[in-house]
Amino acid sequence: MPLAFPTPRLGLGCAPLGSMERTFGYGVSEADAIATIHHALERGITLLDTAPFYANGQSELRVGRALRGIPRNRFLISTKVGWLPDPNCIGQQGAGERSYTRDAVLRSIEGSLKRLGMDYLDIVHVHDPEAGDYRRQIMDEAYPVLLDLKAQGVIHAIGAGLNQTDFLVDFARHAPLDCAILAGRYTLLEQAPLQEAFPLAMAKGIGILAAGVFNGGILATGARPGARYQYAPAPEPILRLTRMIERVCVKHGVSLRAAAMQFAAAHPAVQMLIVGMVKPSEVDENLADFSAPIPPAFWAELKARELIEPDAPTPVVGR
Repeated sequence: MPLAFPTPRLGLGCAPLGSMERTFGYGVSEADAIATIHHALERGITLLDTAPFYANGQSELRVGRALRGIPRNRFLISTKVGWLPDPNCIGQQGAGERSYTRDAVLRSIEGSLKRLGMDYLDIVHVHDPEAGDYRRQIMDEAYPVLLDLKAQGVIHAIGAGLNQTDFLVDFARHAPLDCAILAGRYTLLEQAPLQEAFPLAMAKGIGILAAGVFNGGILATGARPGARYQYAPAPEPILRLTRMIERVCVKHGVSLRAAAMQFAAAHPAVQMLIVGMVKPSEVDENLADFSAPIPPAFWAELKARELIEPDAPTPVVGR
């Protein structure tokens, strides 16, 4: 187990719970956010992944309110550094400042602890290092201060929140990672990490937390009009590939959502999936999809039709 503490196989992504309508195309009320968190905990989804960047601090605030009064040993908190919210614009996407300096990291951790109402954090990731020319600042300032905070017990594990496979390779080689979030890069539609990133992570003992397993929407909705890929309108090649996968799903009586979740979770490098859910009913639906039986013939046909990589691990029935 790459992380030194037990984790669930499915975690709750709390970005949409902050109500990021510009990114996701819909808003979420605080009441729905809190009800979703409570139901997730009741169903055994005990890791909550949030960040100061999500709705400029509002996601963390809502998570903190939902967790008030719940024993600390009943959940794990994953958050991030790299964004300092503007306290006068909570809930407003993009309000704040990106920085990975030592001072900014310390201020970020202090702010997260306050918004969440916690005295320690289970995992802290450096967030979106691809967003600009910050690599030297991250390696020279952000990670050393995170190592100091880990030694003090303020945080328990160090990670990176990444959107690009090549950054995972770089950070796995050079950063002191216990784990890493990789969003939208290992899915039914994309398997680039198979070649180098995942073998390197396994060799280094870095647990992969796979996020964005629906590629921003299309693997949850299917290739319908208006389908979104990486939070933008899906281009025709992605629509075409999704339609081909959907036809195999129909043939074998398999839900596209179930296939997307179970495929990403099947790789031995992947310690956990992080999935956004915004209603208690979605918690139940995702748990059902995560455990739904999928016949081996389905995976075999995807490979035979060259719709997924031939060496991609697929779920083993009975495990």
